[in-house]
Parts: sequence; structure tokens; C-alpha cells
Amino acid sequence: MALDWFDRVTEELQDDLESICEKYDQIGHMSIDKGAKHPRIEFFVETEENGREYFCTLFFDPLNNEFYVESFDLDLDLISRTILEDIDDIIDAVHDSFHDYLDEEDDISDFYEVEADEVDFEDEEEYETLEVDWETPEVTAYIAENEEVEISYKFGVIQETGDGILQRINRVKTDDNDLIKDEFNFIFSKDEASTIIAMIASHMDSIKSLDIEQ
Repeated sequence: MALDWFDRVTEELQDDLESICEKYDQIGHMSIDKGAKHPRIEFFVETEENGREYFCTLFFDPLNNEFYVESFDLDLDLISRTILEDIDDIIDAVHDSFHDYLDEEDDISDFYEVEADEVDFEDEEEYETLEVDWETPEVTAYIAENEEVEISYKFGVIQETGDGILQRINRVKTDDNDLIKDEFNFIFSKDEASTIIAMIASHMDSIKSLDIEQ
């Protein structure tokens, strides 16, 4: 597997990014995985909880000796690749993704910067009674072998905003044979959907099954 171009880019990339972007120099990090079939360079920001938020993944095709990034096409329901011809294209792709991430974080911060005394019961009640057009029925994603745990999902569109909503429903059967039901809603815009899908698709091999003992 020829990795000369991959090694040359990884050697130059960090210094080049730090020199053109002061903000990246402060908080941007990258990790290298050469063991995959298509080696990759992942870029991330460390969170306060010692976690990582990834904002860009560069893949390298050793057969064609080229870098590429992946995105999800909602219209075609396919993952597409954008080939990055040279080091300038690679730097631009990472730099643009970094600032897209920062802009998105700023939007989220602005949304949640609400004083506690501004949130009242009526606001919470309005959130609980969102009008949703459910586009799919409830689909079972996981059932434990003893059938004591069941996880299902359904997808809908919020009428007022047009945002997508993914609802996760957990059902747990207790020792007393009582059924506990818990729901969690994840709301996102069309602009975010392709990034979310592509990030999940790119890291499927890293995710463990619920049936695997931790």
C-alpha cells in the first residue's frame, strides 16, 4: 500500500493549518489512522468533559493515491465523495469545515442563552405539544434476547418550523413485570442532516452492538 502522498500531507497539514488560522491553532487537533483500508485523518475539538467533537474526516485512497471527503446526498440517498487534488484543496476543505463547525456552535449557543427566569411553564407546555407530521411508523431497532428491553424510532417533520425530528422510544420491563417507557426527541435541520448521516456512516466500525458485553 503506497502511502508516500499520505505521509507527506500529514507532515505538512498541522503546521499549515496553524499558520493560516489562529483559532484552529488554539483549539484544533487531528488524529491519524493508518491501519484502515482507507487511512484517514480526523480533525476534532476537545470538549470540557474530555470528549471529542469531530468536524472533518479526510480519507485516503491508496489505490488511486488521492484524498477525498464524504458527504451524504439527501436527494439521491447516497454517500458522495469529493476528490481533493492537492495540498491547497485539502487545507481549504479542513479549514472550511472547521469554521462551519464554529458557526454551528455559535448558533447553538445563541439558541440556548436564555435566562432561567424567562422559561416558564407555558414554554415547556408548548414544547411538549409540538405539532408533528410523522413520516414513518414506529420502527423497532433493537430487542434484547430476554425481551426486557426494546428500542424503537420514528421520524417526523415539525409543522411550524419544518425541522426534522427523530424520536427514540425505550421500553424496559421491570422484575415486577411493569413496563417503563421513555422518549427522547432529537431535532435537526435539513442543513445538518447530511453531516450527521455522513459522520455516522464513516464511523460505523467503531460502534459496539448492544449485545456485546462491555
